[in-house]
Amino acid sequence: MAINSLAKEEVLRSLGTSEHGLTEGEARKRYREFGPNEIREARKTPLIARFIKQFTHFLAILLWIAAGLAFLSDYLHPGEGMATLGFAIIGVIFINAIFTFVQEYRAEKSIESLRRLLPFNVKVVRDGREREIPAREIVVGDMIILSGGDRVPADARLIESRYMMVNNASLTGESEPIALHHEPCEGDLLGSRNVVFAGTTVLSGSGRAVVFATGMSTEFGHIARLTGTVEPGLSPLQIEIIRLTRIIALIATLMGIIFFLAGRIIGMGFWENFIFAIGIIVANVPEGLLPTVTLALAMGSQRMAKRKALIKNLVSVESLGSVTVICTDKTGTLTQNRMEVKGLWFNGAFAGVEKLAEAEMLCRVSYLCNNAKYLDGRYKGDPTEVALLKAVREYVGDLESERIYEIPFDSERKRMSTVNLIDGERYLLTKGAPEGILDISTRILLDNETITLKEHMRERILKAYNSLTGEGLRVLGLAYRIVAADEPLDSGLERDMIFAGLVGLEDPPRPEVPEAIRRCREAGIRIIMITGDSTRTALAIAREIGLVKGEPVIIEGEEFRRLTDRQLRKRLSHEEVIFARMTPKYKMRVVSLLKELGHRVAVTGDGVNDAPALKGADIGIAMGITGTDVARESADMVLLDDNFATIVNAIEEGRAVYDNIRKFISYIFSSNIPEIVPYLAYVLLRIPLPLTILQILAVDLGTDMLPALALGAERPTQDLMKRPPRRPDERLLNIKILSRAYLFLGPIEAAAGMTGYFYVLYSNGWKWGEMLSSIDPVYMQATTACLTAIVITQVANVFACRSFTESVFRIGFFTNRLIFVGIAFEIIFQLFIVYHPWGNGIFSTHPINLRIWLILIPFALVLFAAEEFRKLIVRRYGV
Repeated sequence: MAINSLAKEEVLRSLGTSEHGLTEGEARKRYREFGPNEIREARKTPLIARFIKQFTHFLAILLWIAAGLAFLSDYLHPGEGMATLGFAIIGVIFINAIFTFVQEYRAEKSIESLRRLLPFNVKVVRDGREREIPAREIVVGDMIILSGGDRVPADARLIESRYMMVNNASLTGESEPIALHHEPCEGDLLGSRNVVFAGTTVLSGSGRAVVFATGMSTEFGHIARLTGTVEPGLSPLQIEIIRLTRIIALIATLMGIIFFLAGRIIGMGFWENFIFAIGIIVANVPEGLLPTVTLALAMGSQRMAKRKALIKNLVSVESLGSVTVICTDKTGTLTQNRMEVKGLWFNGAFAGVEKLAEAEMLCRVSYLCNNAKYLDGRYKGDPTEVALLKAVREYVGDLESERIYEIPFDSERKRMSTVNLIDGERYLLTKGAPEGILDISTRILLDNETITLKEHMRERILKAYNSLTGEGLRVLGLAYRIVAADEPLDSGLERDMIFAGLVGLEDPPRPEVPEAIRRCREAGIRIIMITGDSTRTALAIAREIGLVKGEPVIIEGEEFRRLTDRQLRKRLSHEEVIFARMTPKYKMRVVSLLKELGHRVAVTGDGVNDAPALKGADIGIAMGITGTDVARESADMVLLDDNFATIVNAIEEGRAVYDNIRKFISYIFSSNIPEIVPYLAYVLLRIPLPLTILQILAVDLGTDMLPALALGAERPTQDLMKRPPRRPDERLLNIKILSRAYLFLGPIEAAAGMTGYFYVLYSNGWKWGEMLSSIDPVYMQATTACLTAIVITQVANVFACRSFTESVFRIGFFTNRLIFVGIAFEIIFQLFIVYHPWGNGIFSTHPINLRIWLILIPFALVLFAAEEFRKLIVRRYGV
C-alpha cells in the first residue's frame, strides 16, 4: 500500500521505526546501506570540456589567428623566425588557459568549502531524545521534527501536525501555501496532504514526520535525474569583462592594420611590416586579464569569509561594491539579539523584573505560552521566548502544565496562543504585540480581580506601553482566558481575553554598529531600518546607534498598506526613513521601489516571508545564526555572526575587488606604451627594431604576470569607503585609467626603454640609419637593455598601482606579501633572460653590464616619485 494511505502505526511498522525514533546503531547501519541524503548533480560540465573552453574565448581566438599568420608567413617566407614566434604565441595561449582554468577551479572548490561552513541541520528523534544532525545524515525511518521556516530534508510521512502549511513551489511550481494534516488519505503521492517532500519549505505550524525516501530516491531526486543543470546568466561584471576584451582586441587589431598600412606607405618590406603588425597586436592583448579577475573574486570571497560573511557565488562579491541602500532588520542585526526582561507593567503600575513572582498570570503566560526549552544546562529557542523563560525560572521557578493545543505565531496576527490544562481548567494563554492583544481583550486583571476593560484603562495601558518603548524596550502584551469544556479548539479562540500586563525586554545594540553606520555615511550608502517593533522602540534604538540624526520619516505597517507607489517613492526619497510594525512580506515592495529609483539594494532577512525580498534584491543577505533554511537558500550572502557591521565589511571587500581589477588593468596598460613605442620608432625613424615580439611576450606572460596577479589580491585601501558607490553603468576601463596608463606612466617607461636601447647602440659606435643584423651582439644587447628598462620600471609601477589615490607609504610597503613574491619572480626571470644561455637563445638577448642597470634604475625612481606626487595632488585638490 502507498505510504500516504497507511495509519500512523502501520507507517512506523513498515519503516522499521517507532515514536522514539531509530537507535543510533540502526541509523548508522542504514546510512552505510543507503548512503548520504544528498542530491547528486545530474549533469556537470566535464573538467576537460571546461579546460578546452579556455582556448576558445575571444582573446584566445585573436592569439590563435596571430599564431596562424606567423606559421603561414614562415611557410611562405622561411628564415625570418616566424615559426618560433608562432610556437611562442601558442605557448602564451596554453599558459593563459592553464592558469585561468586552475584559478577558476580553485575558486569553485573554495566556494564549495565555504558553503560547508553553513551545514543544513535537521531536528530528529533518536533513542527517544531530540537532537540536531546534518541533513546528509538523515536515513529512512528517521523521525524528523519540522516547524515554520524549515526546509524539508527528505520525503517523509506526517504522523503529527499542528496548523502546518508548506510551499511546494520548488517541486510543483505552484506557489500557493498548502495546508497539511497527518491523517491517512488516498490518491497520488504528490498530491497527498500528509506527505512532505525534500526541497520544499514549511511556512508555518509544526509537525513530526517519518522519512521514507532520501537523496536521489526522493521526488526531488527523480526530477534532478531527468533534468540537466541550467547554465546561469552572465553577471554585470562578466558582461563588462567580455565588453572590455572585445574593445581591447578591436583596438589591437585596428592598430596592427593601421601600422601595417603605414609601413607599406613609407616603403617597408612586406615581411618586416607583417612582423611589426603582429607585434602591435600581441603587445595590446592583456593575456592575464581573465585569471586576474577570477583571482580577485576568489580572494575577495575568502577575505569575506574570514570576516564572517559567506558569499554563495563569486559574482556576488563584485555586486556588493555598488550597493547604494541597505534595508536592514533591527533585532539581531543592529542589536545583539540577547533579550533580557527589564521592566513589567501589571496591576496598573510599573515594576521591576524582581517583582515577577507577584504577577501569577503574567508568569504563567510567559512560561507556558512559550516554545523555548532548557536542555542540558542551556536555553534553546527564540531569544524573546528564552528571555521570558529565563526570567520566570530565575524569579519563580519551573511551572508544570500540559499543553493540549497551539495556535503558532505568525507575522500577520503578531501573536501566539496555547491552550494549557491548569488546575483542571483549560486556559488560553496569549502573548504578542500589545496593540493586537488589546484588540482581542475585553477585560483586565487588576489586584487579582477581573474587571471590564474600559476606554480610560486602555489609554493607561497604551501610555505604559509608550513609556516602555520610549526606553528602547521591546514590549509584549500578555492575556488569558478560561476555555469552556465544550468550546472547540480552533483559530477562533483568540477573543474576549483578559489583559494580564506588559513585559519590556531589552535587546542592546551591537557595540560595533555605530561605527559601521558612520562608515556607511562616509561611503554614500543609505540605511533603512525595517522592523516589526513599535515606532518608539525603533526610533529609540535608531537614535542610540546614530542611524538617525534629525526627524526621520517613519512609516508604520497600516500606513504602508494605504500608500500608493507614487506616495511611497516620495517618502523613500528622504534621507532618513524607518519602517515600523512591518511584516516581512512588505519588504519586497520596498526593494522594488528602491530599484525603480535607480538604487542597488542589499536587504537582510531571516524568515520564510523574507525569501521574495532576498531574491528580488541586488544582494540578499540572510542570517546564519537565526535565519531559516529558506532565507539562507534564497540569499546571495549569509552573515555567520548576524552582525550589521559584517555587511559593511563585505561591501568594502566588494569595492576592493572592482578596484583591484582596475589596478591590474592600469598596470598592464602602462607596459603597453613601452612595448608599442619601439615599433613606432622602428617604422617612423627607420632604426633597428628595439624590442622583439618574443621579448614583448616575456614581459606580458613572464615578468608581469605574477605582480599583476598580486594586485588582484590587494586589500581594501583606507579611502575606499570614503568614496560614493560606483554607478551601475560605470565602466572598468575609463578615460582616467587610460590617460594615467597611456599618457603618464607609460611614457616614462617608454623613455626608459628607448634610453637604454640608444645608450647601448651609441656606446658601441652605432650611426643613425645603420641597420643591424638580428644576431649582431650589439643589437641583441640594445634590445636587452630596452627589455630590462621595462621590467625595472614595472617593478616601480606595481607599487604605484596599489592605489589610485593613497600613498604607498600610508598603505604600507609590506601589507601585500604577494607583491614581493611577484617582484622576486620578475627579477629572477629577467636575470635568466639576460644572463643564462637558454634565456639568451630563446629571447634573442645578450648579457649587459652593471652600468646599464645603474642608468635604468633611476627611471623607476622617477616613475614612483611622479605617481606619488600625482596622488598628493589628487588628495589635496580632488582632481
